[in-house]
Amino acid sequence: MDTEARSTERDRSSTPTGEQEEGSRSARLRPGELLSSGLRRILAGLVVIVVVLLLVSHFVMQPFLIPSGSMEPTLRDGDRVLVNKLAYRFGSEPRRGDVVVFDGSGYFGNSDYIKRVGGVGGDHIVCCDEKGRIEVNGEPVDESYLHPGDAPSSVPFDLVVPEGTLFLLGDHRSDSSDSRDHLGSPGGGFLPVEQVIGRAEWVGWPVGRWADIAGADALARVPGGSETALGRVPEGSGSALGAGAAKAPHG
Repeated sequence: MDTEARSTERDRSSTPTGEQEEGSRSARLRPGELLSSGLRRILAGLVVIVVVLLLVSHFVMQPFLIPSGSMEPTLRDGDRVLVNKLAYRFGSEPRRGDVVVFDGSGYFGNSDYIKRVGGVGGDHIVCCDEKGRIEVNGEPVDESYLHPGDAPSSVPFDLVVPEGTLFLLGDHRSDSSDSRDHLGSPGGGFLPVEQVIGRAEWVGWPVGRWADIAGADALARVPGGSETALGRVPEGSGSALGAGAAKAPHG
């Protein structure tokens, strides 16, 4: 009995469980496999991040570089702005005073531009009253956002904005090629609403310029217009924007 018991004990210990556990542990912790698995996870995560950023940029929020001074002092040369591309996608339309980025192809030029909405469909816009102010639907507008020293316009005009279009102006009127300069061009200087890419919401760069881009309350408060005779004016002066973070608006 003693011999049989000792033999059984030796049989149990002939393949020590410690070696099996050590072997399986070593197999799980092979450096090459761990590195390969970790890299795959990192690469998969990076791909997901890139896809999400591309989708956000394409459908939601897109950065644009401002390469001119046509919207000073609101926006400066070198500012990077974030444009909300969903602002006008669900039934909303640009309002007077909004700063918008738009595709100027066929109307302003073959590029993207950034301007302030001076008038919407049906608005009667006149420049200027006896105090040198623009009038929208008979209401004089005090444009506090204008570049210091600039007049609202260097040339007079009296017009009605066709329905479904916008009349667009730069804040630096003496250095902005806007609707005033294209009254004799295709479209008459009025931009179809569907050409608008989005509303400029924030200055994201440089850090010292972080701020939201406010609309012009003085314009937004003007009551809606009615149809009147459409005037025409000679060309004014202006400038444009350039290439940027994604593609850049012009001025």
